[in-house]
Amino acid sequence: MAEHIVSAYDAELAALRNRVVEMGGIAEKMLDDATRALVRRDAELAQSVINADVRLDNLQREIEENAILTIAKRQPMAVDLREIISAIRVAGDVERIGDLAKNIAKRAVAISGQMQPTRIVVGVEHMSDLVQEQLKDVLDGFTQQNVNVAIDVWKRDGEIDALYTSLFRELLTYMMEDPRNIGFCTHMLFCAKNIERIGDHTTNIAETIYYLVTGNPLVSERPKNDDTSFARVGEG
Repeated sequence: MAEHIVSAYDAELAALRNRVVEMGGIAEKMLDDATRALVRRDAELAQSVINADVRLDNLQREIEENAILTIAKRQPMAVDLREIISAIRVAGDVERIGDLAKNIAKRAVAISGQMQPTRIVVGVEHMSDLVQEQLKDVLDGFTQQNVNVAIDVWKRDGEIDALYTSLFRELLTYMMEDPRNIGFCTHMLFCAKNIERIGDHTTNIAETIYYLVTGNPLVSERPKNDDTSFARVGEG
């Protein structure tokens, strides 16, 4: 009987992990597709990203419900409890990443018929490539429970912030040079801020991995290099 209970408990924990991994895969694809839709002015691809968000939301609810049920039934302690709490945290961050990718896709639909200065689009695409790499690494780190990977991702957050600050200033310059660029550049500012916020969520996940493995919070101050005043743009 005891072996059966342990086996069922292990299966519940594995199911939580698998659902988080599934969410991560969906979020990675959403960000990649949203970026490609933005670069290619592909409204159809952008719409597929918007539609994919429903699945991500449903998975997060499922993870939260199952996690709460497992805690109520099993009353886990120590590392088992941390694993369940970490699954809830990571699912929340991944769901938010999906929301931000959806926001980028909506912007891609809005500007799909407009002329786009290539240099600006390339800058946003490069920033997205770096964040996608962070996202992949941190999700792999979660699956492997690898603290070294988590710390590496955590340290790279400042690089994304610095790139966002540079892109922010470049977009402002384009708007000042020619008022006809204002509409397009405003959309791109929102896209860039959404990407930067996705980077912040990958850092959240890195901190959760550290907590999961060590049992302690990562208390050092994050490496931030965003000195723009556009602080909350892109959220919602």
